[in-house]
Amino acid sequence: MGRFHREVHEEQVEMSGGSRCCFSLLTLLAEVLLFGSVALVVAWCLKYRGGFAWTEDPNLQFNLHPVLMVSGFIFFAGHAMLTYRQWRCCNHSTIKLVHTLYHIMAIPCIAVGLIAVFDFHNNKKPTPIPNLYSLHSWMGLVTVGLYGLQVLPAFIVGFFSFLFLLCCDTATASFRAALVPVHSSFGITTFFLAVATCLTGLTEKVLFTIRDTYQSLGEEPIVVNVFAMCLVLVAIVMSVLLLLDRFRQNTERLILVSRQHEA
Repeated sequence: MGRFHREVHEEQVEMSGGSRCCFSLLTLLAEVLLFGSVALVVAWCLKYRGGFAWTEDPNLQFNLHPVLMVSGFIFFAGHAMLTYRQWRCCNHSTIKLVHTLYHIMAIPCIAVGLIAVFDFHNNKKPTPIPNLYSLHSWMGLVTVGLYGLQVLPAFIVGFFSFLFLLCCDTATASFRAALVPVHSSFGITTFFLAVATCLTGLTEKVLFTIRDTYQSLGEEPIVVNVFAMCLVLVAIVMSVLLLLDRFRQNTERLILVSRQHEA
């Protein structure tokens, strides 16, 4: 085992100076876009859509839906994925804990956001709005389903893996290593689908609320378009950070090399 770890250490390659500079710039850009997306959707709902409420005002209750969905699927889930890139100075257990905490914060945002939009549809006066009829709602349903299939089993597997690890570190090593690419692929796919769902939702909202003034490109249309472009850019930046092998942590390379060694 000691010889194997020495071999793994020799196979790990640190990022070059240029790669570190590129990584830092992309990480900074990702943070600006993630925080900017939340700030823009909150500002849009406060300044142009009337603010927030609960069931006493269905129109204002709806405003919770875009804010909470962007917070859950984009902000918190995005940071959960970036944890394995940003927290490079921490051990793997700490990184996994932070990754889990981000998802724990995302789940209530998504749940309350769903309740808000269903309440808005059902309580809309004078005529309720049908549920799950639009492309946006169908894509949202798939996104929520994929997120649930990704996160809930991961929590269960992670909990029982932790119990086994108390007894033997190698008991679940190969099993957890086999789950890494599956979990990672599902996470990235769900994130991109969430971005696409947000964009269809924005388009739908524009057609319903500011269709007559949208072509004039006033203040509200500009805010909506800038918000949409932030989502597009964050998807591009995240794809580069998450998919380029040179930006992987040594802990991730350790898993990949160990799987090659076992093969």
